Amino acid sequence: MKKDDENSAEAKENTAGDKAKKVKQKGDSLGETLRTLVWAILIAVGVRTFFFEPFNIPSGSMIPTLLIGDYMFVNKMTYGYGRYSFPFGLVPFEGRIFGSEPERGDVAVFRHPNKPGVDYVKRIIGLPGDRIQMISGVLHINGEPVKRRRVEDYVLDPETNMPKSVKQYVETLPNGVTHNIIETHGDNWIADNTKVYVVPEGYFFAMGDNRDNSSDSRFLDDLGFVPMGNLIGKASVFFYSADSTVSLIKPWTWLTGTRYSRLFDGIE
Repeated sequence: MKKDDENSAEAKENTAGDKAKKVKQKGDSLGETLRTLVWAILIAVGVRTFFFEPFNIPSGSMIPTLLIGDYMFVNKMTYGYGRYSFPFGLVPFEGRIFGSEPERGDVAVFRHPNKPGVDYVKRIIGLPGDRIQMISGVLHINGEPVKRRRVEDYVLDPETNMPKSVKQYVETLPNGVTHNIIETHGDNWIADNTKVYVVPEGYFFAMGDNRDNSSDSRFLDDLGFVPMGNLIGKASVFFYSADSTVSLIKPWTWLTGTRYSRLFDGIE
């Protein structure tokens, strides 16, 4: 009888030991999972802050270069780091560090100077000291007209029942950068004839490639001149693009509505 009691006690002790071991293993497993999650979050935040940040295009102001439904990575190393490079604008310094000024023709993402929390993407046209003017739809930089060459019409909204052909040009900036622009209302629309804008030191002048449908630096009471400190990064590459037929609740459109030709294409 005594031997049976000893065996029973030993069995209970073994059972208790097994339970304690399982609890410890679960605790170790949970701790490892939490550590992995924390590291993953830190790495993701670090990449987003210092290297590449994803953005999507919700408007047509940069057509034909950027389309509604484009998703792109922005290179944050190009212009260095400033207040808006960091989450919530929490930085311990003023100005920018480890960077250089943008080049004329860059497609840049920046924080709107008059709309907290709103990011814009435009093409950098004017640098500090430049004189910018629009005359009959033609961009003038420092008193000289920028070359533009008419090419085939651009078709807006080709996937809809109401496609529209508009005039398209190849514009060549003074530093040799070429890009396409469109004029949806001709050369005498709003902001096709402007005064001379003199870009202040520490600022740049930004415009959309969709010249007649872009709220940009030509409108001083809205965007106006953009401070260099508001730069976030340079548009680098597309990682996804979807046309207007794609719907989250219709999975088959994810395949039919993807713009495959734009995937991983560089942005110029």
